[in-house]
Amino acid sequence: MSDTMEQLYAERMKRYVTAMRNEKPDKIPIRPFVAEFTAKYAGYNCQEVTHDYTKAFDAVLKCAADFDWDAMVANMVYVWTGLTQAIGTKYYGVPGIDVPPDTGFQYREPPEDKAFMKPEEYDQLIEDPTGFLFNVWLPRTSHDVQSIGEPTTFRNNMSFLKGGMAMLSYFNAYGPHIERMRTETGTVSAIAGILKAPLDIIADKMRGYIGLVMDLLERPDKVLAACESLMPHLLHVALSGADPDKNVPITIWMHRGCVPFITHEHFNKFYWPTLKPIVEEIWARGHQVLFYAEGRWAPHLESFLELPEKSIIYHCDQDDVFEVHKKIKH
Repeated sequence: MSDTMEQLYAERMKRYVTAMRNEKPDKIPIRPFVAEFTAKYAGYNCQEVTHDYTKAFDAVLKCAADFDWDAMVANMVYVWTGLTQAIGTKYYGVPGIDVPPDTGFQYREPPEDKAFMKPEEYDQLIEDPTGFLFNVWLPRTSHDVQSIGEPTTFRNNMSFLKGGMAMLSYFNAYGPHIERMRTETGTVSAIAGILKAPLDIIADKMRGYIGLVMDLLERPDKVLAACESLMPHLLHVALSGADPDKNVPITIWMHRGCVPFITHEHFNKFYWPTLKPIVEEIWARGHQVLFYAEGRWAPHLESFLELPEKSIIYHCDQDDVFEVHKKIKH
């Protein structure tokens, strides 16, 4: 890396981290979440960057070189269909196959009667989350994986082999790509690690939204126990990908825990009590969490004020950024 790029990177990292610590940087850092814009700017459509992660990486590098941005996500078009198709995933809508080639990948909501977890299966999830996911959930979410007790098939075996190879190929490519961001453009990789709220996991990947809201009314104790059983696993996942230098934050993509998806009562009983302790533990270990607040979360700002000072960065989606700043800037 040239001395000029090293100096530029150091300046941008200091600026970015200073701002996230709620201190005064030399100037306001720019850290856009640009996702599919990078593809369009680089001359690709959504299908191309979703099918070929090297094109997605190249698109990020082009934007990093052409714009004076301090930090970028290494690849926000993060679903590589080489991986999802290798394991036969059912719940992704793939650009150019399931959705138009110029549309970003989509999550498919299962019909209520075909949810990936049945309402009577909460006890299995609570008792052994990883066992339930592997033995019950995975066969339902894959076209190729056979259920326990069914005869194995060539496609079943190959889904694990291809999936493992694809996962290694994809995630091992991130390190060299992030190093190129640093050495070729002086750009900081904006996030490291990922967190999801337990209630969002149940809504997004297991019961579906309709199933979840019915469960909140019909079996609330089971929902709460399931959220609690997922907490240590989600903390482990978040920390396993965290920045060892503790500069850039772990990101949480906040989905269906806000008004109007669930009520204030349900937020206070289910969502927040099973997310707040995870964020507190992450902060206790020296990492911030970037709240990517998809939708409108302003009604819950008082709850976020319960967290330790400087433990989160709040990224507005549809909230009024000035109102949010006024309420939680301190």
